[in-house]
Amino acid sequence: MKKVSNYGVRATVLMAGTMLSGVAMAQTTPAAPAAQAQQAAPSATPPVVVSAPVRNIRTLTVRGSQRIEPDTVLSYTKLRVGQPYTTESLDQAIVDLLASDLLADAQIEGVETGDIVVVVRENPIINRVVLEGNKRLKDDKITKEIKLAPRQIFTRTAVRADVARIVELYRRQGRFAASVEPQMVMLDQNRVDVVFEINEGPKSKVRQINIIGNNVYSDSDLRKEMYTKQSRLFRVFSSATSYDQDRLAADQQKLRGFYLTEGYADFRVISAVAELTPDKRDFIITYVIEEGPRYKFGDVTVESAIRDFDGEKLAKTLPMKKGDQYNAKLIEDSITSLSEYAGLYGYAFTDVRPDIQRDREALTMGVNFNLAEANRTYIERVEITGNTQTQDKVVRREMRVAEGDAFNAFLVKRSQDRINSLGYFADKFEIKQQQGSTPDRVVLAANVEEKSTGELSLSAGFSSLEKFILQASIRQNNFRGKGQTLSASASYSSYSKSVELGFTEPYLFDKNIALGGTLFRRDYNSFNYYNSDRNELYSQVSTGGRLVVGVPLTEYWQLSGRYTLQQDDVSLDESTYYTNGVCDPLKAGRYLCEAIGNRLTSSIGASLIYDSLNSRIRPSRGSRLVLGADFAGLGGDVRYIRGTFDGDKYWNLGGWVLSAGLEGGYIHSLQKSPGEGVDPVRITDRFYLGEPQFRGFDIRGIGPRIRRTYLTGDAASGTQTLTTDNRYDDPLGGKAYYLGKLELEPPLGSGISELGLRPSIFMQFGSLFSLKKPLPTATFEQATDASGNLLYNSDGSPSLLPLSTPVTTTDGAALYLNSYTNSSGTTSTRYTTCATGYSATYGGTCSGGETNSAAVTTTSPFVEEYLSDTWKPRISVGIGVNWNSPFGPLRIDVAKALLTQKGDDTKLITFNVGTQF
Repeated sequence: MKKVSNYGVRATVLMAGTMLSGVAMAQTTPAAPAAQAQQAAPSATPPVVVSAPVRNIRTLTVRGSQRIEPDTVLSYTKLRVGQPYTTESLDQAIVDLLASDLLADAQIEGVETGDIVVVVRENPIINRVVLEGNKRLKDDKITKEIKLAPRQIFTRTAVRADVARIVELYRRQGRFAASVEPQMVMLDQNRVDVVFEINEGPKSKVRQINIIGNNVYSDSDLRKEMYTKQSRLFRVFSSATSYDQDRLAADQQKLRGFYLTEGYADFRVISAVAELTPDKRDFIITYVIEEGPRYKFGDVTVESAIRDFDGEKLAKTLPMKKGDQYNAKLIEDSITSLSEYAGLYGYAFTDVRPDIQRDREALTMGVNFNLAEANRTYIERVEITGNTQTQDKVVRREMRVAEGDAFNAFLVKRSQDRINSLGYFADKFEIKQQQGSTPDRVVLAANVEEKSTGELSLSAGFSSLEKFILQASIRQNNFRGKGQTLSASASYSSYSKSVELGFTEPYLFDKNIALGGTLFRRDYNSFNYYNSDRNELYSQVSTGGRLVVGVPLTEYWQLSGRYTLQQDDVSLDESTYYTNGVCDPLKAGRYLCEAIGNRLTSSIGASLIYDSLNSRIRPSRGSRLVLGADFAGLGGDVRYIRGTFDGDKYWNLGGWVLSAGLEGGYIHSLQKSPGEGVDPVRITDRFYLGEPQFRGFDIRGIGPRIRRTYLTGDAASGTQTLTTDNRYDDPLGGKAYYLGKLELEPPLGSGISELGLRPSIFMQFGSLFSLKKPLPTATFEQATDASGNLLYNSDGSPSLLPLSTPVTTTDGAALYLNSYTNSSGTTSTRYTTCATGYSATYGGTCSGGETNSAAVTTTSPFVEEYLSDTWKPRISVGIGVNWNSPFGPLRIDVAKALLTQKGDDTKLITFNVGTQF
């Protein structure tokens, strides 16, 4: 903030007015002698009036002007050499000079002699304009509103005007207690600094809203309808509690609209008064209203001058009927629907006028809608402007109408939605209808505003799903202005790495055929849970490509085909899960050992798509349905058929957006099961469900799983117990799933929308199921006492003995433990293939007579449970918010699982930053 200091003198600018100074005009007839003559004369003799003599200006000069030419000074007066002058003419000259705003003072000398000298003192030049005390409004906001500026001539009038402008700026901010004190700091060379000392004061709130005259609805009911809210502690962050004159006028319209929709057609606001409290901190608003009686609809009819329309049939389609409560909103909706109906038949400029007959005695409002005569309209031309990069054909091919076609409002709206869905142009694009060269011609004007379609992203983030994430991607959604999509991306996280290249041509050879391809390599590390810790399980490396082609069947239906060739390599960490060079089921589980290996998948698929969404980016109405089928078996090692469906429906409920969705799938193997207890569908081809699709549950948190819990304690004494501190949870996936949701997005103000915030409340339900139950990984013997009786623990469960497994070489030869004395004199053991004696090499000649013990590994007893394989639904509810933040998209969800099944893993809060899933 600029400060003014070290000035010698700060003079207060006089704002009340300007005092005119000058030489007193001498009277030609002395007053005293005239009075004496009047007294001496007889009472019957009238007084003698002597006229002041008129003199001529002999010379006329200007003294004191520095920047202003003398001739310029004199041009503001009517004084001229040789002309007569009087006291009145000289006074008027001073007034005219000071009114020019060029002079700070003016005087006239030489009145007695006729040698007139105009003595002036020029207004100073402004050196700079300084603002002090302004914190809520920055300097740049104020300086662009005020007129005073450096190197301009200082005038009191300009200062007063700028003070008023600054005060008005603060009033617009709701600070009615703001005051401005102008100061003038005199400098040398007739210069000044103008200082506006600003006292911003507190923001004026609305302390109370009083309503007088309301009998049907309470004050609180009516206050809920207003934009302005009373200042209360729980509204400390709301801007609606500030006083705003424009908002006051809008509130009156809101009240009127509310009463008109409730049937009170005679409602009026008699007065609306906003009174500022004495301390200028708050406002008290008082409305005086008159509700009037409630009306019902009388006869509702339609008269059409367009011969193609039947008025009686149209009247039956209207939302109100005779006897219904009067609602002005229904009349507006009826006008819109009748206009749209006429537009469907080619009448672009149909004039629909409601004729309302008010019956104050019967309290009814009859409405007759008149459709004026109109000509069927044809499209003269389609004008596309504003597209500097995008080619015209990219926009025109989304138009559902063309030059020469009959006008159709539905197809025009559909064209608008398709262009919006491209994502190349600014939101809220509309196709304007303009009058053509003749009354039956219309021009469709598509004035687009292009936005950036290229995306370069270098991001780092954290998600509850993949922990730390690094991602780099480049994508151009409108490559070369032809609507093509070109993309390349790479990502790295704790559990996945991927590289992907893609290209899509939406109109191949300018035909309505889409062709796209993708090359990818994905390295994914699956995991299970050891207690609550995530534990890396198996690695899946997928390398391949996909070719996709799509053709439209109708305006809303599309057929898409695809071919995928993919090589999968599934492996386990040998140091953790292998024994004697092979996968050990006791460590990894039988189901994981069966998934290891390289497999080639060659599949072909098709999808039938229905899409009537008004926007693919952020839909608010319409539907989308995708039915898909895939067949794997065109060569390769894997054969299956898979079917999926995914449907969504959106409703716009007065600004609220309600959406419902349902998806599901089933996969069936065309290969025989490799063995008992082994599902023929590979673990990598199955469906999985949980975070992020199913909020309220952890990643892969529902569906078939194996839970392995180890026993602690002594089997011989029957004191074994299951411990949750030593538990593994392995999700296995399923062959069938379904997932549904209901989600509601509230309407937001423009300020919140510009921040990119999208809150919502939701409910989800779903399940993952249908898998062949795996065989137990191991069978443990039950402990017995000395008499051979089976032992049980205190909870009734059997006491289990540890499992001993012989240790073998990679060739399957049994290994033994040989005891020997090492160089330090201590006894150690070593592996050998000799049951008696020792050989330094496996399978070599044994020497010595000592007997060796068989080498075994001991596995502590555990209990395996096969859980959560059921079609029964899980249900969760919650709230969430999407935020397109400056550092990347962010999603936070708080969801509570209301209905679960045994084995499910729930999660209350999930968030993702820096990338989208």
